[in-house]
Amino acid sequence: MKYTALIFLSAILAFGQPKSTKPVDKAALETYLRYTELWIPQVAVKIDDPIASKDLPGFSDLWVHLSYNGGTKDERYFLSADGKHVVRGDAFDLGHSPFDSNLQLLKVDGQPTLGPAGAPVTMIMFSDFECPVCKEEAQILRQNLEKTFPKEVRLYFVDFPLESIHPWAKSAAIAGRCVYKQDPAQFWTYFDWIYDNQGQVTADNFKSKFQEFATDKKLDGMSLGRCLESKTTEPDVNRLEAMGHSLSIVATPTTFMNGRKLEGGLPWNSIEQLIRLEIDHSAKSVAAAKTEECCTLQVPKVGKK
Repeated sequence: MKYTALIFLSAILAFGQPKSTKPVDKAALETYLRYTELWIPQVAVKIDDPIASKDLPGFSDLWVHLSYNGGTKDERYFLSADGKHVVRGDAFDLGHSPFDSNLQLLKVDGQPTLGPAGAPVTMIMFSDFECPVCKEEAQILRQNLEKTFPKEVRLYFVDFPLESIHPWAKSAAIAGRCVYKQDPAQFWTYFDWIYDNQGQVTADNFKSKFQEFATDKKLDGMSLGRCLESKTTEPDVNRLEAMGHSLSIVATPTTFMNGRKLEGGLPWNSIEQLIRLEIDHSAKSVAAAKTEECCTLQVPKVGKK
């Protein structure tokens, strides 16, 4: 359920800025949320202490962490100062991008990227090399994105291996980072290769397949083998996974377009339409800024310029 800024405004006026928040009965709250959200008994629930919300004055952020069968998900609720009301949804500040909270968490410096710096549309794709839907999405973007929008879109790739269901996805992510570390331009060669050969790769043969890739592309296979074997780049992958969890990603692919969260694979006609809407919005924002007209929102940029 989504709540608009106007609904939240009435709540702010009603409650004001809290000086303190009463202790939360976490056991009672967990029971209530389990019933409300239909969390099955096998789902483990951990509730953090409330902290003053930066996004919704008058409320506290209450983070609830869920885990089940190797997967995790983080949910944010808003708690009133008297501890009696919980709001689930998004808080919007009309003076900023509606996706500002996502933009603040998206840290993509040092990530593989395609497209020009300063493009009006930034796409950040969280993906899993073993995921069949990710393969379809990757191939759609590679076939169409640069051809259709050579100057308008910048694409970043972010590893988010779903280890609980994909046994070789983490190794593939580590290997991709090894390639990127050796030669950033070759990462996209690896990107295309791993998705093209996804059906032939297994957890047992990944290392040998990776060596075949290195030999075929005339890369330093010995160096890449050592990097994979020692898991040199695993901390990078772990950091990216943590960023994904902070953004409540639970499935791949998940793409952020100028901060807007798009879950699952989309056909090219839908992606193209969304990109054109963002380009149009960006153009109107620039024009409005020059003439000081109301009411177009400036969209913050992501990543290095």
